[in-house]
Amino acid sequence: MTQKPRIAVIIGTTRDSRFGHVPAQWIFDKAQERGDWDVELVDLKDFDLPLFNEMASNAWMPSSDQRAVAWQKKVASFDGYIFVTAEYNRSIPASLKNALDQSYVDWNHKAFGIVSYGSVGGTRAAEHLRTIGIELQMAAVRAGVHIGGGDFFSVHPLGGNPQPMSAIEGSVGPSAKAMLDDLDWWTRATMAARG
Repeated sequence: MTQKPRIAVIIGTTRDSRFGHVPAQWIFDKAQERGDWDVELVDLKDFDLPLFNEMASNAWMPSSDQRAVAWQKKVASFDGYIFVTAEYNRSIPASLKNALDQSYVDWNHKAFGIVSYGSVGGTRAAEHLRTIGIELQMAAVRAGVHIGGGDFFSVHPLGGNPQPMSAIEGSVGPSAKAMLDDLDWWTRATMAARG
C-alpha cells in the first residue's frame, strides 16, 4: 500500500483549565517521528459542536446542523485516531462522547488507540471508550498509554511543580511505542479492507 495513513490525535477535553493538550502534543510528536503517517492534532475546542440534537445518527439520515456536518467531514478525512482522554467520574469527558455521537459512519471500520490520564491512569475512561468504539464499528488496539499515579502528578499542575512529559518517558514510552505500532498495523489492515 503506497498511501500514507492519515492519523488524527484528538484532544478529548474542552475545559479552559484542561491538561489534555500536554499529552496530546507529546503523542503527536511521537506519531510524527514515525515518518510513515500524516498526523494532525485535532482539538475539539475548534469545532464548537452543539450537544447532539439530530433526529437520528448520520447512519440513518444526514445531519442538519452544519457544525456537525463539518465535524463529520473532518472525522471522515482520517484513517485512524488516537484519542487523548481524561477520566471524569469513571468515564470519558462529555465533550468527547458528544463528538463521537455527532458522527457514526465516518468512524466505521477504522482503528484507534488511546492515551488516557488521571489518578488511576484513566483506565476506566479508556475501557468505556473501547466499548463506545465497538458500537461505532471501530477497532480498538490493545496497547494503550495510561498516565497515572506518581507519573500523573509529576506532569500535571495538581502535583505542584509540573515536569515536561519527557520526565516520565521511561514509564510511558514503551507503551506509547506499542500502541503506535499496533495502531499502524490495524490502520493499514482496515484501510486495505475498506479499499
